[in-house]
Amino acid sequence: MEKRVLGRTGFEISIVGLGGIPIQNVSKKDATTLLEKCLDMGINFIDTARGYNDSETRIGEALEVVGRDKFYIATKSMARTSEGVLGELATSMNNLKVDYIDLFQFHNVSKKKDMDILLGKGGALEAIKEMKKKGIVKEIGITSHNVDILSELLETDEFSTIQFPYNFVETQGEELFKRAKEKNIGVLIMKPLAGGAIPMGKECLKFVLNNENVTCAIPGMDTIEQIEENCSVGNNLEPLTEEEISKLDSFTKGLGKNFCRRCGYCAPCSAGIDIPTNFLMEGYYTRYDLKDWAMSRYNGFEKKASDCIKCGICEKRCPYDLPIIEMLENVATVLG
Repeated sequence: MEKRVLGRTGFEISIVGLGGIPIQNVSKKDATTLLEKCLDMGINFIDTARGYNDSETRIGEALEVVGRDKFYIATKSMARTSEGVLGELATSMNNLKVDYIDLFQFHNVSKKKDMDILLGKGGALEAIKEMKKKGIVKEIGITSHNVDILSELLETDEFSTIQFPYNFVETQGEELFKRAKEKNIGVLIMKPLAGGAIPMGKECLKFVLNNENVTCAIPGMDTIEQIEENCSVGNNLEPLTEEEISKLDSFTKGLGKNFCRRCGYCAPCSAGIDIPTNFLMEGYYTRYDLKDWAMSRYNGFEKKASDCIKCGICEKRCPYDLPIIEMLENVATVLG
């Protein structure tokens, strides 16, 4: 696996890392198998978060078997205050079964009010800097879905890494990545496959990793097959061909702006709907012409798009400000 240095951290990490969101869906045994496969394929970087339900716990259980020292471990917290973040850090370390965190990231700082609290007196940054002095946190990073906010945070020189969405249809961060490299700040990429909206994994990763300003892409993976496919790119990185570019371009033109990246931030739904999977089935039905398969899967759901109670909580959580209620209404119209 090709490796790159993660900016000023000095960490030499694999260009493909393990995105930890979907690992919450597997058993303790399967999580261990997945981490063992990651090691075999050359992955040495894992990204998870407090907000990913049981992800930290599953990874921690697996690390007890495969070895904590085999990976650089990154986690994230949505806490913005000193008191809040120290509690989150303690929980993360307990879940992950570690006595230090390689990279602690402030998660989804996308609004100015959050940034101001984070950076201010009594804010979370103040507390984590103290943890860094004690060696409990080795490096500090930040993630966002707002390019303007992240650009401002980048210039504070408080962070060793940034994490931002980047894929064939979301390229608004390219100048930001260039500036980060100038400042020797590592660049981690979330949503390299647009949250699964683009069904061409190898081509998507090639697009992302051929950007010289990117350090590592962290696609979510919860199967051996996904690890093998994604690592095949990292183990033999080649430029996109004209044919591959044409295929990506043709597909993404039909996505538009209101498409689900399957980040999972909308969960849990008040009505028990698996919102991203409902959107996925509609996509299979309309974009991939897998009508029978999509309908059979959709009809097997305990809760469907038509069960939406329009409470709006999901829309407040969505980092992309998607009109989720309207989109669910469309799924119900298409699939029933």
